[in-house]
Amino acid sequence: FSQALLEDYGASLDDEGKDNLRRVRDASQHMAELIDDMLKLSRATRGELDIGPVDLSALAQSSAAELRRLDPGRDVAVSIAPGVAGWGDARLLGVVLENLLSNAWKFTARSAAACIEFGAEKKNGELVCHVRDNGAGFDMAYIDNLFAPFQRLHRASEFPGNGIGLATVKRVIARLGGRVWAEGAVGAGAT
Repeated sequence: FSQALLEDYGASLDDEGKDNLRRVRDASQHMAELIDDMLKLSRATRGELDIGPVDLSALAQSSAAELRRLDPGRDVAVSIAPGVAGWGDARLLGVVLENLLSNAWKFTARSAAACIEFGAEKKNGELVCHVRDNGAGFDMAYIDNLFAPFQRLHRASEFPGNGIGLATVKRVIARLGGRVWAEGAVGAGAT
């Protein structure tokens, strides 16, 4: 309605009135994004699981291809280890990789030679997968906030988002019986 008001009566408004309408519209759009993100978070922890073998490399390739399609102007070196397979719910693990790779894509936006890596190794009989980047990184002093919903370690003016991606990752991984953690340093990327 604010957009319709601006289009229909914009000529009758002074600059301050137009600015106020733009602020209402921006706030409404932001609220809609938050609601969508809360629904995504809720869906990540509901519904029946379909557990089986999962080609994690293929899911990572698919997510990386979508990021390239959405942002064709970016030159990002993406390395995805071949043949990484696990056991879980393919749909939910796709959500995990989509969120992790999207974060890496976002936080390498200011890197001169952006690099993102998906890989895995066996540790103590467990498959440990990682997404690593050479982006903005984060201060480990704030690690407790990293996976909390709507907590951001960077200003929205620096990097867009609502702080729901890593909370979704944590809930999905916990639901599948796994563990998630992060390591990083300011200006030195994150894993």
